[in-house]
Amino acid sequence: MPKLSAERPFVHPGCQIVNSTFGAFCEVGEGSRVLNSDFGDYAYCDRMADIANTTVGKFANIAAMTRIGPTDHPYTHAAQHHFLYRSSYYWDDAEDDPVFFSARAVRRIVLGADCWIGHGAIVKPEVTLGIGAVVAAGAVVTKDVDPFMIVAGCPARPLRSRFPQAVIDRLLALAWWDWSHDRLRAALMDFRALKAEAFLEKYQG
Repeated sequence: MPKLSAERPFVHPGCQIVNSTFGAFCEVGEGSRVLNSDFGDYAYCDRMADIANTTVGKFANIAAMTRIGPTDHPYTHAAQHHFLYRSSYYWDDAEDDPVFFSARAVRRIVLGADCWIGHGAIVKPEVTLGIGAVVAAGAVVTKDVDPFMIVAGCPARPLRSRFPQAVIDRLLALAWWDWSHDRLRAALMDFRALKAEAFLEKYQG
């Protein structure tokens, strides 16, 4: 296993990373593609993840073979093929369409802190996942997801909340995801051993 660093992300072999930034202790799984995205501290993706135009919150957990921010084709036009906007691939005297690519780039996805996106899930452009949300394996998320909500299906629908609202409110107030690296280490054994309510009692009172 890699030893993660506060200075630079651990990038496994075969990755494509373009116009993206990474916070401390980040990891990019083998064969992943990360375009026009920003990873907060401790965020990671497993192998073969495809992430575009996304703000990835701290401690985000992105499983293998996920697709975050899949791009759309111009299906309202007479043709929806690459040749419309990747025109330089096909003709020496044609340029790519900068307006099309700019419009794609601004349709951002926001992943909340400590969210978990399961294997093979898809999160569509302009969707926000709340803090602590869970996306089941294979789900297709087309709408915003509330904090600590579990969603599943195609399209994804809420199944249940991870905690009662009172616990959610307290977790949001505690905001452990903003703690320092040293404070996280000091509380590590309690993170492991205590359920959410007991953790809150100890650290929030």
